[in-house]
Amino acid sequence: MPHVTGNAAGTTLDKGDMWRMGKKQQLRRNFRFVSIVGFTMVLMSTWEAELNANIFGLINGGTGGLIWMYVGTYFGFLCAVISMAEMSSMAPTSGGQYHWVSEFAPASAQKFLSYLVGWLCVLGWQVGNVAVSFLIAGQLQGLVILNHDSYEPQRWHLTMIVIAVMTACMIFNTLLYRQLPILETIVLVLHVLGFFAILITLWATGTRTQSASDVFFTFTDGGGWGNTGLSCLVGILSPIFSLLGPDSSVHMAEELRNASKSLPRAMLAGMLVNGAMGLVMIITFCMLLGDVEQVLATPTGQPFIQVFYNAVQNKAAATAMTSLMIIITACGVINNIATSSRQLWAFARDKGVPFSPWFSAVHPRVNLPINALLFSYVVAILLSLINIGSTIAFNVLSSLGVGALISSYIISVGCMTVKRLRKQPLLPSSFSLGRAGLAINMFSTLFLILIFIMSFFPPSPQPAAETMNWSILVYGTVVLGSVTYYLLQGRYRYAGPVYYVRKSA
Repeated sequence: MPHVTGNAAGTTLDKGDMWRMGKKQQLRRNFRFVSIVGFTMVLMSTWEAELNANIFGLINGGTGGLIWMYVGTYFGFLCAVISMAEMSSMAPTSGGQYHWVSEFAPASAQKFLSYLVGWLCVLGWQVGNVAVSFLIAGQLQGLVILNHDSYEPQRWHLTMIVIAVMTACMIFNTLLYRQLPILETIVLVLHVLGFFAILITLWATGTRTQSASDVFFTFTDGGGWGNTGLSCLVGILSPIFSLLGPDSSVHMAEELRNASKSLPRAMLAGMLVNGAMGLVMIITFCMLLGDVEQVLATPTGQPFIQVFYNAVQNKAAATAMTSLMIIITACGVINNIATSSRQLWAFARDKGVPFSPWFSAVHPRVNLPINALLFSYVVAILLSLINIGSTIAFNVLSSLGVGALISSYIISVGCMTVKRLRKQPLLPSSFSLGRAGLAINMFSTLFLILIFIMSFFPPSPQPAAETMNWSILVYGTVVLGSVTYYLLQGRYRYAGPVYYVRKSA
C-alpha cells in the first residue's frame, strides 16, 4: 500500500488525525484553505444552478415562492453545514458522512447505518457527474437554438456533449491533477467576477416589469395542488438543487493541509458566500422575468437564456453570458468527479463495496485513486447513453443524487443530535458549536427531513411519465439493494471505520 510522507503528508495535526482514525496517508495534501473554498463554491455553483433550475420553483410558487423558499432553504442548509463542519473538524476524512455515522451513532446501529450511508453517498455522487453534465449539454443546446432557428435538437446530441464534457473533466482529474488547486483558485475568481459581470449587465439593460411588492409577494399554484402553501413547498426543489453539495470538500479532506482547522471554515465560508450570491441573483432574475408563461415556453428550453436575451436584446451578448455560466459549471463537473471518486475510494478502503481492493488502489507514482476515477468516468458515460433511447429512463437514474445525499446528511447530523441528547462526550475539535450545538443539530435534522420528503414530490398531483419525479423509485431500489447486499455479504466484510479508530487517541 503506497503512502505519502514528509511535507506532502500534511501538518503534525493532519498526521495525528490520520493516526487516530487508523488510516495511512495515501494521497498528497495539495489543497490549502483558498483552493478548497474554491473547490466547494465552484462545485455547488449556487447562483448558476439557481438560474438553471428555477423552472420547478416558478411553476410551484411563482416569484414569491421561489424567493422565500430560497431564503428558508439557505438558512436551513447553513445550519446543516455548521453541524457537518463540526463533525469534519473532529474526523477530517474523505469518507465523510459514513465515517461520522460509524463513530457517532449508537453502538448497536453503527455498522449498518454507516454501511447504508456509504452506499447512498457513493451512488448519489456518481449520478451527480452525469446529471450536471446533462445540464451543461442542455444549456449548449439552448444556445444553438437561440442562434440557429432551424436547428432540431436530438437526444443523441445531448449524449455526445455529455461524453465530451466528462472526457475533458477527466483529463483535469488525471493528467493535470497537480494543477487542480491552482485551477480552483482561478475558477473561484471567475465564479465571483462572473456573478458581478452578469448581475451588472442585467441591472443596466433589463427592464423591470413588476413592482418589488409583486415580485416578492406573488405566489402561484401552477402545479394545481389546490393549496398555494403546499405548491411553494413542492417548488423547494429549485433551491435544494442549487444549495446541494456543501459536503464536497469533506471528501477531499485527506488532500487538504491542516484539514481539521481549514475544512470546517472552508465549508462555512463557501455556503455563506455562495448562498448570498444566489439570493441576489434569483431576486434580480425575478425582477426582470416579465411574462412567466412566455419565459417558460422559450424554444431554448432554458428560461434564464430567454431572460438574458430579453434584457440585452442581443444574441451575441446573451450567448456570452450563458457561455460564462457553462464554463464555470463545467469546472464544477471536474470537482464532482474528484468528489465521487474519493468517496468511492474511501468506502472501498473500508471494504464497503464489491471489488474493494481494486477500487481502493492508489497509483504509487501519482498518488491518485485511478481506478475509482475511471469507474466514475465510465458510469457517467454509460448513464448518458441511456438518454439516447429514453429521456424518462435517464431521468429516473439521474434523479438519485438529491435524496441520497440529503438522507446521508440526516443520518449523520441525527447521530450527533442523539449523542448530545444522551450527554455523551464528543471528540475534541477546533470548530465546536458549544452550547448551541444541540439546538443547531436538532433544527438541522428537522429541516433536512422536511426537504428530504419534499424532494420526492412530482411537479403536479397527476404527472405524466415524462414529468414524474422518479426519485422515490430509484432511492427505494438503491436502499433495498444495499440492504440485501449487506445481509448477504457486506456484514461479513465491512466492520466500519470505527473498527480501525485508535480508542486511546
